[in-house]
Amino acid sequence: MLEIRGLEVSYGPVAAVRGIDLTVGAGEVVAMIGPNGAGKTSTLRAISGMVPHGGTITFDGADCRGQSIEGLARIGLIHVPEGRHVFPSLTVHENLQVGTTADGGRAAMFTIDDVYDIFEPLQALRKRDGWALSGGEQQMVAIGRALVAQPRLLLLDEPSLGLSPKFVQTVYGALKTVRDRIPMLLVEQNTVVALRHSTRAAVLVGGRIVLEGTAADLADREALVASYLGEEPALAAEEVALERPAD
Repeated sequence: MLEIRGLEVSYGPVAAVRGIDLTVGAGEVVAMIGPNGAGKTSTLRAISGMVPHGGTITFDGADCRGQSIEGLARIGLIHVPEGRHVFPSLTVHENLQVGTTADGGRAAMFTIDDVYDIFEPLQALRKRDGWALSGGEQQMVAIGRALVAQPRLLLLDEPSLGLSPKFVQTVYGALKTVRDRIPMLLVEQNTVVALRHSTRAAVLVGGRIVLEGTAADLADREALVASYLGEEPALAAEEVALERPAD
């Protein structure tokens, strides 16, 4: 679905992404993990046309260069940015209705009613304005709005950022129910969560991919991954134990 070759992104003299190659196939969830400033968000912004880039980005065989942000969304490349960005003066239901404007006439995989089924806490919040929602509620609305746009590829930037463990479980539980139908490229700083919910992963450091493999392989190489991310493996193991649901 997505093929990136030699991607470069710079902000003036600062190189944020330095020639990375990455692919996302149908049925895959690919995670990009790495420390702050690694180039993860810049990669997503380049894919969705928000920043100029070097190299090539191909979506379902079509060159993305020269496409507008709106044009890419209408062909099914849907981006949920960091920070959620719900419309504060619109209700939950109105925010979801906005998402339908980007469906490009594609057959509906997800309706607004489906979103209320996937994110059950939103059912009681249909008429609540965006500004009155908690961070977790906003994230559910943002992802729901993306789903009703009928994405052919979903770009997710830090979906767990700033959320309580309860909302992290809710958000990723919902993504688990849809990932078989929508390939995803996921940016996530929570390494444990990212590897648990992806099929493959790439570790970015300093704008370059320094390690890549299946999620299971990278989970087995915990100490090596932690060394790149500046984490303590023992703490990561403790996090797994805390987050693992009861049988």
